[in-house]
Amino acid sequence: MEFLPALLAILIIVTAMLWVLVPAIYGLPPVSAKRERIRKALELANLQSGEQFYDLGSGHGRALIMAARDFGAQAVGIEIGPVQCAISRVNAIWNGVNSRVRIEAGNFYRTDLSKADVIFAYLTSKYAIRLQEKFERELKSGARVVTVSFDLPGWQPAFFDRENLLFLYEKK
Repeated sequence: MEFLPALLAILIIVTAMLWVLVPAIYGLPPVSAKRERIRKALELANLQSGEQFYDLGSGHGRALIMAARDFGAQAVGIEIGPVQCAISRVNAIWNGVNSRVRIEAGNFYRTDLSKADVIFAYLTSKYAIRLQEKFERELKSGARVVTVSFDLPGWQPAFFDRENLLFLYEKK
């Protein structure tokens, strides 16, 4: 029993390191989007009940839960961080939307986005060009993309919310 506190301390340190380091390695924002900003993004995208909502880099699942619970969407989170995936799953269960939320542990560049009606991306501008190419290849006509704090250089936004730095795009 003497080793239990040391084992617990190691577990906490490893978890904290994974929480910070995995997203940092991929250059993802260390801060979650605020609830009000997410709600504005989902409203801007006109997310409807039953639509397929994808969150690229879903973190602890805040946008997924809101999309499923408040908008009735089927939500898919793509997250590279193992700790964030685990927390997202617990949050979905805790909020009673587990049946409408799916968490995929992995790289969103390797995820098929062809079923998405709405994409939410709170990333950095370094992802813009590569994502833009992926969206052009995979998204169906009429799919909406909401980006937070970065634009897609080759696409013309259908709407720009200057106050919240939200860009709305629609795949032609």
